[in-house]
Amino acid sequence: MPIALAAESEQLAWRGPVYILAGFAGIIALALVLVQPLLIGGVLPGMSAYRSRRAHHWIGGALAVAVVIHVAGLWFTSPPDMIDALTFSSPTPFSPFGVIAMWAIFAVALLASLRRRLGLRLRTWRIVHIPLAIVIVVGGVVHCLLIEGTMETISKAVLCAAVLAATAKVMADLWRKRTLRAERA
Repeated sequence: MPIALAAESEQLAWRGPVYILAGFAGIIALALVLVQPLLIGGVLPGMSAYRSRRAHHWIGGALAVAVVIHVAGLWFTSPPDMIDALTFSSPTPFSPFGVIAMWAIFAVALLASLRRRLGLRLRTWRIVHIPLAIVIVVGGVVHCLLIEGTMETISKAVLCAAVLAATAKVMADLWRKRTLRAERA
């Protein structure tokens, strides 16, 4: 829905195709962030735990690609603005949140691709991944909410609320399961 409503934005008339592609890659990235906790929490119907984990892995890769397209497109259309954003000297309040979320996404993607080679056990992986996931979610949501652009206000707010709610629910469920296991041991 946010993508369809953004496609109807009057602001697109003044933008070039690369900038539009970059903007829509950002919207898609946030939608993928919504799917990630639902997959790992096993709350999507009809998916086994194995399939959910595999989909979480592949969608994480797609998320990283969407962010690369988002940043590369914005770099192509305005290198000075991107340099300001990446060096945390941009006057726009949304830039630092997006940059921090971007680096957290890249860190997760890199660690996920090297996890077996590094010998990271599942417990260690979770200790690293969960805080980075929180940074991704909070940074991405704040970044999105602070931008006044092509996304329609209500659908943007609903998408951001859904991302926060899904992440909070799944993290609370995982915490509850871990606490129950610890009490039994």
